[in-house]
Amino acid sequence: MSRSVRTRPEGSGQTLNEAYDTALLDLDGVVYAGGNAIDHAVASLAAAREGGMRLAYVTNNALRTPDAVAAHLTELGIPSEAGDVITSAQAVARLISDQVPQGSRVLVIGGEGLRVALRERGLVPVESADDDPVAVVQGYGGPELPWGRFAEASYAVARGLPWFASNTDLTIPSGRGIAPGNGAAVEVVRIATGAEPQVAGKPLPPMHRETILRTGAERPLVVGDRLDTDIEGAFNGEVDSLLVLTGVTDGAQLLAAAPRHRPTYVDADLRGLLTGQPEVAAAGDGFRCGGWTARAGAERLELEGDGGALDGLRALCAAAWTLAGDGACALDGGKALARLGW
Repeated sequence: MSRSVRTRPEGSGQTLNEAYDTALLDLDGVVYAGGNAIDHAVASLAAAREGGMRLAYVTNNALRTPDAVAAHLTELGIPSEAGDVITSAQAVARLISDQVPQGSRVLVIGGEGLRVALRERGLVPVESADDDPVAVVQGYGGPELPWGRFAEASYAVARGLPWFASNTDLTIPSGRGIAPGNGAAVEVVRIATGAEPQVAGKPLPPMHRETILRTGAERPLVVGDRLDTDIEGAFNGEVDSLLVLTGVTDGAQLLAAAPRHRPTYVDADLRGLLTGQPEVAAAGDGFRCGGWTARAGAERLELEGDGGALDGLRALCAAAWTLAGDGACALDGGKALARLGW
């Protein structure tokens, strides 16, 4: 993927599992939600693997260990090993280990995934600001994380200790809806201390570095549901991306995406790995995909024709992104999206 401004989703004559050697898959909102597999995920991933594509699961969620994530995926019908899982806990542990001596104590505000990742890098997790830590690390600790843990982090950060965060996702998908993520917890400590953490997770370079080091991918495809983590992370890493519409991103957000948030491909779910992608072509003053033509009107995005809803969405993306250039499209796309069922 070049750094030139993307003005439309790309087409692909090959199926994506043939065009790329490794799928770097987000988990929450892509493979599962609330612990349950998303529709078509299990069968699609099995078919992609059988076709020769390597599957790696790349998550900003630092709560669980790679062993636990792999066991969960296997229970869902997606055979996996710990080596298939890359977490923001691993990325932040490497970031910390690059800056403090081996054997250093690190105050942990989060779950077991962080503790295991720190030990892997020769660091010692501790629980209190009074345990002589040399750094503080904060990661998602689940909905039951006690409020006092934020106070413990604040005491240590206020003393001048370097502060690290696995990621700053403000929200996380769950089986009941959208819940606060680690970014919301990081804000608590930021407000209390006025400090700024070093962040490792998507979309920042430490996470991409960790992923490439652990997978050895040569032609990776990032697959995600979030524009501000998955797709921006692919942009920063200069690799291609597939946005699936099974998580937090809706049609309006996609049309308004700035260049760093524009995916290479757009599809409904993980079945998109097993297909080619249709061409979005210029058509007069608009753009055509399938049976749909989209253009930018004076006040709103306009859509005419018929066919598959995804083709209409791809055409609308081309009209919106071309108009916006290196900015964000401000035209109203609500009526056009409603016609497509969004």
